[in-house]
Amino acid sequence: MYPAAHRDTMICSMASERPTRRGFLQAKGIARELSGLVHRIDDPVAVASKRSFVVSVRRRAMACEFEVQLAAARDDDAMHHVFEALDLVEALESQLTVYRDDSEVVRINQLANAGPVAVEARLFGLIEFAKRLQHETEGALDITSGPLSEVWGFSRREGRVPTDEQIDETRHRVGMQFVDLDPGRQTIAFRRPDMAINFNSLGKGYALDRMAELLAAEGIDDILLQGGKSSVLARGNQPGSDEAGWRVGVRHPLRNSERMAEIVLNNQALSTSGAGTQFFIRRGKRYGHILDPRTGRPAEGLYSTTVLAPTATEAEALSTAFYVMGPQKAAEYCAAHPEIAALLVAPGTREGDVRLIALGPEDNQWLRLADD
Repeated sequence: MYPAAHRDTMICSMASERPTRRGFLQAKGIARELSGLVHRIDDPVAVASKRSFVVSVRRRAMACEFEVQLAAARDDDAMHHVFEALDLVEALESQLTVYRDDSEVVRINQLANAGPVAVEARLFGLIEFAKRLQHETEGALDITSGPLSEVWGFSRREGRVPTDEQIDETRHRVGMQFVDLDPGRQTIAFRRPDMAINFNSLGKGYALDRMAELLAAEGIDDILLQGGKSSVLARGNQPGSDEAGWRVGVRHPLRNSERMAEIVLNNQALSTSGAGTQFFIRRGKRYGHILDPRTGRPAEGLYSTTVLAPTATEAEALSTAFYVMGPQKAAEYCAAHPEIAALLVAPGTREGDVRLIALGPEDNQWLRLADD
């Protein structure tokens, strides 16, 4: 997923692993020079295009690249807050990761089997959201399903096919219905031994929402936030565009260099899930990394699912859930939640073809839908 190209938009990109004050000053200098050039040209079209300059600030976190796009005509304070937003992503990664022994989630997983564990307020709210969504999706989205990824080898990208006995044993350790939450004390406890929570299915979206919250508090609007190639959150309008919102594209699940569809985001988020890049093949059968927590086995039937939602947390979580649920249950969910829309990509009638299934309100118009 990526912003749709706009022919009068110029990108001043700072793409280092970790943006620095020096890098910002360099990019700011570029923007100043571009702005000065526009002022020196006595051309109404050129002067009008000044507002289209966009700065892109990127930093790697959560095993992907986070990006902030905003108009280049910003002061030092605004860019300082952009860096603060990226710092926040790193802090959230330290809290949510299961790959660092000192993270809060690891502490919860170590202690919650023995009794209630106190949880930071915002993280507790995220767990409550995940529990509610597990119920609404009939178990298709479950943050306790990490042990299944381990038994299939996906957690360390070492795919293997477990035995039926191994799957059945692991499934006994999965299920948000076995997680007790106490809102008054903000504690969590597991009712079954060796359970664990994992935020791989909604962590990036949560980080994007928190970034947008921080930037909005500082009066910074007209921004596009991205978490990797799969999640994007838009606020305000795209600089240089005459239409409201930000136009973004959805990649084709079988032809990664092609754009399959576009949509204009108006203060909305979009997220795509699929097993096109994380899978393994054993004895001619393909096993994707998105697992159905209810069966303990890889979900099948779709190439990808893209969800449009008010928040990035919802969009990311539901894109995974819809991939597991399939078209009929996803359609039922969208019918009950008019703020949600989705684009499901299923196999076509011939090998290599795709069939698009658009769900949700008709006013969420997907643009340039591929018909092949």
